[in-house]
Amino acid sequence: MKHHNGDFYALLFQMKNIVRWGLMYNTRAENLSEHSMECAILCHALALIGNREFGKAYDPLRLLAAGLFHDMNEVLTGDLPTPVKYYNESIKNSYKEIERISGEKMLSLLSEETAREYRALLSLLPEEERIVKGADKLCAYIKCLQELGRGNREFSSAKTYNEASLKALGVPEVDYFMEHELASFTKNIDEVRL
Repeated sequence: MKHHNGDFYALLFQMKNIVRWGLMYNTRAENLSEHSMECAILCHALALIGNREFGKAYDPLRLLAAGLFHDMNEVLTGDLPTPVKYYNESIKNSYKEIERISGEKMLSLLSEETAREYRALLSLLPEEERIVKGADKLCAYIKCLQELGRGNREFSSAKTYNEASLKALGVPEVDYFMEHELASFTKNIDEVRL
């Protein structure tokens, strides 16, 4: 089979067509492309925090890239809402397998040499996985804060759930970010100091 790397990249550009938070009313729609960029920013920030505050040796650019590509399989699967994805262990495990297969299908569009590069990038150490998971959950929590700030009570339960999930992670970089950086996300643009 002749590989066309362009097909992989063209599919990645479809991330903007995958709508997140599909079961909930949103004051502002969010797509997968935006989420991936925001997750990448937070992965990078958490890596810097880890290195500076906790003596870690993360590669911030590797984690930035991991955040950018962490949901690439959703181009093929769409964004399954959390209440469905985690309804029970059977559905959770089945969906993990679907995500794995979708990721492999995406990588199969690349030449073997290029696919190897992406596999290496996406093969994270457990500590790196916790950073990406923390960044992903922080994105969800920030979305909840912003929606609630616009008066959308639809996100109140999601805020409570995501806040508890973030605390349960036990990732010191996430805890630090929540304590020192999170308050700015509830400000409007005029309140942000430039």
